[in-house]
Amino acid sequence: MAIRIYLEDVLKLQNMTSKELCAKVGITEANLSILRSGKAKGVRFSTINRICYFLSCDVGDILKFDGILEDNDDEE
Repeated sequence: MAIRIYLEDVLKLQNMTSKELCAKVGITEANLSILRSGKAKGVRFSTINRICYFLSCDVGDILKFDGILEDNDDEE
């Protein structure tokens, strides 16, 4: 995937567990796990906003573009 997820790294830096973040953000552990694994096909801006707020980080700290254009023929 062209967008890499670094949520695990930021969680460690903030000494916060994924369970604690889920409780603060208001999402399920299953959904956070999908996001952390990089298997999420999308995420709401409101969820990213809450994650960044509670981790005191910037969007660029948890999401990074790897420079590769992902070609998804199934999205046409």
